[in-house]
Amino acid sequence: MAFLHEIFNNPFARKALAEVMLPNEITDNLKFGIRPYQEEAFRRYLYMEREDFEGKPKKPLHLLCNMATGSGKTLVMAGLILHLYEKGYRNFLFFVNSNNIIQKTIDNFLNPHTSKYLFKDKIVIGGKEVFVKPIDNFEESDHDNINIKFTTIQQLHIDLNNTKENSITYEDFADKKLVLIADEAHHLNSGTKSGNLFGSWEETVLEILHQNFENILLEFTATLDYESREITGKYKDKVLFKYDLAQFRTDKFSKEINLVRSMYDEKERIIQALILNLYRQELAAIHHINLKPVILFKAKKTIKESEQNKENFHKLIDGFSEAMVEKIRKTSAVSVVQKAFDFFESRNISDNELVKRIKTYFREENCLSANNDLEAEKNQILLNTLEEENNPIRAIFAVQKLNEGWDVLNLFDIVRLYEDRDGKEGKPGKTTLSEAQLIGRGARYYPFAIQEGEDKFVRKYDDDISNDLKILEELYYHTKEDSRYISELKKALADSGIYEDEAMLETKQLKLKPLFKTTELYKNGVIFSNRKIPKNFDKIKSFKDLGIVKSRFSHQLSSGSGKTSGVFFELENPVPSDERIKTEGVRIKDIQKHVIRYALSRNPFYYFDNLSRYFPGITSIRDFIEDEKFLGGMEIVFYGTQSRLREISHFDYLQALNGLLQNIEADIKHNIPDYEGSSFQAQPVREVFRDKEIRVKKGSVKADGQEDVVSHEPWYAYNANYGTDEEKRFVDLFSRRFKGLNQKFQDIHLIRNEREVKIFDRLGRAFEPDFILFCSQKKDKQLTYQVFIEPKGTHLIDYDRWKDDFLRDIGNERKTVRIHTDEYLITAVPFYNHDNERDFEEALEKTLTS
Repeated sequence: MAFLHEIFNNPFARKALAEVMLPNEITDNLKFGIRPYQEEAFRRYLYMEREDFEGKPKKPLHLLCNMATGSGKTLVMAGLILHLYEKGYRNFLFFVNSNNIIQKTIDNFLNPHTSKYLFKDKIVIGGKEVFVKPIDNFEESDHDNINIKFTTIQQLHIDLNNTKENSITYEDFADKKLVLIADEAHHLNSGTKSGNLFGSWEETVLEILHQNFENILLEFTATLDYESREITGKYKDKVLFKYDLAQFRTDKFSKEINLVRSMYDEKERIIQALILNLYRQELAAIHHINLKPVILFKAKKTIKESEQNKENFHKLIDGFSEAMVEKIRKTSAVSVVQKAFDFFESRNISDNELVKRIKTYFREENCLSANNDLEAEKNQILLNTLEEENNPIRAIFAVQKLNEGWDVLNLFDIVRLYEDRDGKEGKPGKTTLSEAQLIGRGARYYPFAIQEGEDKFVRKYDDDISNDLKILEELYYHTKEDSRYISELKKALADSGIYEDEAMLETKQLKLKPLFKTTELYKNGVIFSNRKIPKNFDKIKSFKDLGIVKSRFSHQLSSGSGKTSGVFFELENPVPSDERIKTEGVRIKDIQKHVIRYALSRNPFYYFDNLSRYFPGITSIRDFIEDEKFLGGMEIVFYGTQSRLREISHFDYLQALNGLLQNIEADIKHNIPDYEGSSFQAQPVREVFRDKEIRVKKGSVKADGQEDVVSHEPWYAYNANYGTDEEKRFVDLFSRRFKGLNQKFQDIHLIRNEREVKIFDRLGRAFEPDFILFCSQKKDKQLTYQVFIEPKGTHLIDYDRWKDDFLRDIGNERKTVRIHTDEYLITAVPFYNHDNERDFEEALEKTLTS
């Protein structure tokens, strides 16, 4: 039997998942944007909840999300809490492994004044405001709100097995359906590993789960031991979603890791990190990025050792001098350090000024010990708000306390202040494994964007390694040169999925051919692309303009009528005619205005400030209620008995209006995004495409530049094609068909797009087509075609279906795009796939001849 999460990987399941829409209670109430992989986690839960399929988990539900450190597990937890509230759950038990994590979690869920608070200012579900309430036991819970008991697994175990006054007991769960949420859930498996659940934390949790058939246990962890037969046996039918560090890094949501090895002693390693810290800050500032980079100084074993490191650091800062800086300048073999000095020189930052700035930034009050339990609460707040503007901390001194549960985005340097190792026979020791875990936490990406429309949450310079801004996407780990230790650390990092050994990568030179640079296209031609812009609603004048065409809404009135049936025959006479279900339509404009206004006031979506965003033409709520183009043109059809239809109350109208308004809101949000793609605008080709360096894995498909096909062809702009199998197959096809194309067209140029050109669809989603074809018809030399082309492997076609739809839209709407110029026709063709190569050829031929 496959893992539960593997069931969702087949094409049929992927297609079914793509049709699952996220409900309003999730999309409307989370403060942060939902990333694609988080949306995938939600879709899987919703699909599992609604559909029957082979391998579906049995009740009481016990599921696990195996999600990478930094991937936003708590946002998924928050979204599921909102959804489960809508499904009728009110009581939530949230437990973690340690006290320092619980305080951070409480802030995330309860404190709207913190930057990492998960919800919007007002939570509205089903037209009603809902509050998140902390409780000590479930007797305090109320039915109208989300009630959460926050605790540690240790405290929960103690409370349940050593009952005392006001503590939580097993009896609390007997008559309540409950959602249990376990963060860092790998700590719950000691009983499974030992083969004996008796008396374990694990047994306590499972006993709570089985108190009620409707209970749900949702576990979250970045660490699941798939090598353990016992663990895989337990979780095979429970891992709903697997998104590990390797995939997280591949999808560019993490920093890249660089190991900085040198023969420097501790003092010089520290100075080198200080110089890079200042370089990052100054580089960020000139690009208008608000960044305060942080350094972590790591001790090996004891708090006393860490405290001594902190004392030594302050002495170094007190005596920091230009001579120390000059020594690093002359002796450092680290290329990025020399780049930093070049930058300082170009900005006229002298060594004297450099020293003054570092001494100011790293004053004692800006340095924090993460080991000081006497000020644990204050320190915890500072450690979990390092990115905030009013947080002064620049340096942290720690032993082990930050290896788990620490959220930090602006950590860019970790300096190892010891030099021994504990590995054996080439395998990482316990200390090295904990170092790899710490590096994984520090690899969380600091969000920023330089150009409009860029995704600020992903790396942007993997394929542009000479770009200075790449250092803002990297974490540097500074250590003494020790080949055995470095080998062990690399293994630990590679096993975790957060690191790819530099020795496995090679740099490739992607260069525009000299011949291409002599062409008219390069010297004077332009390329068209667009930008991501806020959605413009100026042309929206009615519900119909937003795709809302249904003017009637049905509402079933409550009734006490009914009948009793036997298994094989009716026990009662047929329902009397006056008790049969009938209908009555009521126009919204005929319902009393104060009832309509009250229904609108219960849902923030219908506050005037929000409505006027979607419908700029309305001048008041009264307009919205009475205008035939909006609510005034709607009707509610009530279903009920004749007697019940004669007694429709204000409450009935309110219930029906709530349903109608929720339907309209869902339709608007489904049909209209917050962003869209702008019209296409021109940029000079010579300013967009350029020579660059890219890195590829040695021996991989991408490492082959297909030079045998493209290097001598005048129609291919670059010297090589470092692409996937599918991209190379497309170029092979183009090469074979070029002679036929050359008979009808001239000035044919195929340009590989290495992240230089983005286009945005009607939902504002970014897309970087792999190739752009330029050519002009011989009979009409004045018209140049610009064609977007995207090869796509079979396994990705369903996943990226929206991109294929976008290409088809561009192709179908090329006359609309052409309006920008009489000289260029902007168009596109559907995906190229080797299995449907003939269909692609026909589509390309049709596009170029129509």
